[in-house]
Amino acid sequence: MNFHKGLMLLLLAAVFAMPAFGQEEVKKENWLEKRFGKELVNAKGEKVAAATLAGKTVGIYFSAHWCPPCRKFTPQLVAFRDAVAKQNFEIVFVSFDKNKEAMEGYMKETKMGWLAIPFDAAQRKAVADEFGVHSIPTLIILDKDGKKITDKGRADVTTKGNEALKAWTTQK
Repeated sequence: MNFHKGLMLLLLAAVFAMPAFGQEEVKKENWLEKRFGKELVNAKGEKVAAATLAGKTVGIYFSAHWCPPCRKFTPQLVAFRDAVAKQNFEIVFVSFDKNKEAMEGYMKETKMGWLAIPFDAAQRKAVADEFGVHSIPTLIILDKDGKKITDKGRADVTTKGNEALKAWTTQK
């Protein structure tokens, strides 16, 4: 009987020491909510869970409607994103616009098919501060775990085109 009790206690200890089923996935997704908040918005103003970005390479695009270099680069970025979106890549827009209406208008006008941090969310400033963004347009690329791959995403898209994604995802 003591042997069985000992075995039972050992098995129980092992079970409780193991991480909960799916716990590792939650940890990987936590960086999304911590950085962007629980919900992002699309160009229609609809709320979308930040968790939908889990497992993807993410480009954080800092831009504004009033910025001429941004207005020049954004169509290139839209074409790039649309070409590689099915390869586990997505963009999150961080607006430097002066108001919500300008942000939403810019997203619709340029056909941004990606998500954005809501205009009134504190995360817009926090993310810009985290990456030291002081000028726009800026495109920061993060791996699927939220680690920065490069802050030269704009130059990569401009010079490498659709091959930029391959360069980002094959870096060690």
